[in-house]
Amino acid sequence: MTQTRTRLERGRSALGPALELVHTGRAPTRAVLTAELGVTRATAGAVAAELEALGLIQVDSRPGAAAGAQGRPSHRLTVAPDGPVVLAAQVHVDGFRAALVGLGGRIVATAPGCMTVPADPAAVLDAVVAAGAGLLRECGRRCLGAGLAVPSAVAEPEGTALNPLHVAWPAGAPVRELFRRSLAQAGIPGPGGAPAPGAVVQAPAAGHPARGHAAPAGQAGNDINLAALAEYRHGAGRGARQLLCVATGHRGVGGALVLDGRLHTGSSGLALEVGHLTVRQDGHPCHCGSRGCLDVETDPLAFLTAAGRAPGPEVSLLKEARALLRDEYADPAVRAATHLLLDRLGRGLAGLVNILNPDRIVLGGLHRDLLEAAPEQLGAVVAQHSLWGRSAGVPIQPCTLDYNSLVGAAELAWQPVLDDPLAALGG
Repeated sequence: MTQTRTRLERGRSALGPALELVHTGRAPTRAVLTAELGVTRATAGAVAAELEALGLIQVDSRPGAAAGAQGRPSHRLTVAPDGPVVLAAQVHVDGFRAALVGLGGRIVATAPGCMTVPADPAAVLDAVVAAGAGLLRECGRRCLGAGLAVPSAVAEPEGTALNPLHVAWPAGAPVRELFRRSLAQAGIPGPGGAPAPGAVVQAPAAGHPARGHAAPAGQAGNDINLAALAEYRHGAGRGARQLLCVATGHRGVGGALVLDGRLHTGSSGLALEVGHLTVRQDGHPCHCGSRGCLDVETDPLAFLTAAGRAPGPEVSLLKEARALLRDEYADPAVRAATHLLLDRLGRGLAGLVNILNPDRIVLGGLHRDLLEAAPEQLGAVVAQHSLWGRSAGVPIQPCTLDYNSLVGAAELAWQPVLDDPLAALGG
């Protein structure tokens, strides 16, 4: 047995942690990888070489030295640009989007599909999987799994869409099993080349599985949970310990909390339904049975209504609201609607700050655009209505990933590979 192989055997358990460090950008060089893993330089080199041999990362042994730097520069580590991908799928009110996502959260290809989402969830799941299969045929890259984001709270362990308020699906739709069936019919493989188990993904309530164990197949979660996970690993949430994400979808409002790298999803996957916080006692009726919830007071339809604009029949509400804010902010009615929604959103965030005490808040969807239009107002409202906001300001930042729910769906499709690269690739 060669010396390199002996080192690799000693460091085999470090393959997964090493891959995750490169995947999330926390180990850009072999020197950083060595320090993060707490192993010798030789072992780190053997681990990096094995991950490169698996086609997962790229090692640059001759990187250019920075100006003024002394000594030999460390090997640079990046994800393999032509490595394997996973299929990420998202269903939203106005249709779906399929994408191929590589390590590092990089979207390789994407295909949107506009359709009226039918009451039968199997129809739209078949359509989005078919679109993903087409992308795979075009790119010719190896697929290691699939994940799905849906606009609904998803109950675990059943894997059912518990209460899909903004699509016509029946309560309790078995999205996990339907996605599994669509993947099998399309012949999309999973880790190790086996038929895809239909992983409809979300972080488990206690976080992702322990090292050395594949992620349980068929877990289910909603789009905002997955967006939060993506932002934590690859976007505006990097470095946060208690990350709160609040975002609009095409309709409604969702939220998620990432604690020390793990999604907090409650006892059965249903935590952080922030869209149903009341911010106006005499507000609009909400689908949940209450009134004045964030879900109906700060989503794209609420913005269009506040601005006195009737929603168009052919463009998604989210796109229409964003275009209005971008192109007509000088209009007093649009500006007034912006400030009105920021006041309502700030009151909701203030309550969450009091309860959760996050160290960072990231906003997505239309909320991101509203924040960028008037950033000082939102911070002032949160500070005015929260104890912790007054004593120690909480940074409020826009999400930075355009398709963060897709990237998040890909994250837990990647999780078996991050846990055990050799097993996931059939080694």
